[in-house]
Amino acid sequence: MEGLFEDLAGAAAGVPLTGWEFAWLDGRAIGAEPSWSFPDLARPLVRRARSLLDLDTGGGELLADLAPLPAHTVAVEGWPPNVPVARDRLTPFGVSVVTELPGGEEEFDVALSRHGRLPAADLARLLLPGGILLSQQVGSDDLAELNAELGAPPPHAQRWAADDAVAALTAAGLEITDVREERPTLTFRDIGAVVYQLRSVPWQVHDFTPQRYDRQLRRLDALIRTYGGLTVTAHRFLVRAERPG
Repeated sequence: MEGLFEDLAGAAAGVPLTGWEFAWLDGRAIGAEPSWSFPDLARPLVRRARSLLDLDTGGGELLADLAPLPAHTVAVEGWPPNVPVARDRLTPFGVSVVTELPGGEEEFDVALSRHGRLPAADLARLLLPGGILLSQQVGSDDLAELNAELGAPPPHAQRWAADDAVAALTAAGLEITDVREERPTLTFRDIGAVVYQLRSVPWQVHDFTPQRYDRQLRRLDALIRTYGGLTVTAHRFLVRAERPG
């Protein structure tokens, strides 16, 4: 993308952040999708389910895309700005949007968590016998090169990878039926894409503001203009598990 640093960074800094979709990055950031498709894996599970839990639903984008949904579908979203967005999107589908995990037991046939939490004990509690968990997680190495380029600490203090999730879910009594882990690349084609990404995912660089990182962003801008992009490595893993019947 062409334009002055101030124009690109300023435009990205002014984009409203609601929900959990990144359409503003189309054409500006390319890649970072694993070889599997989470929606394609989730859709047949949803079709067969009589009850469904979606953990950390964001603005409800994924869940709406999976419709029609079971009559008993609960979406959990704890980030206050996303809650009204999710309710506006999901209420027409009959979905209950709540801010905390349900407190009962053996309530859901299927639980989904894409880029959300993975509270193993709670998921084991909430799944019915024979119930299925499908989760795509962001690993602790995600975009670590971006942090290094900015001189920021690593995004996560603790390691989080597929074997960590498997250990936690197994300890909670679930049986693992599928595990996949990949590190696809992501290329930022202008500095605005970097700014937008860091605003949208605030845990990547915890103290990020465009003003605080102005010097580093200008250096990255020059690098992107010289080489045509900044390529970093994402970290994704997929886990499917079942509660024994």
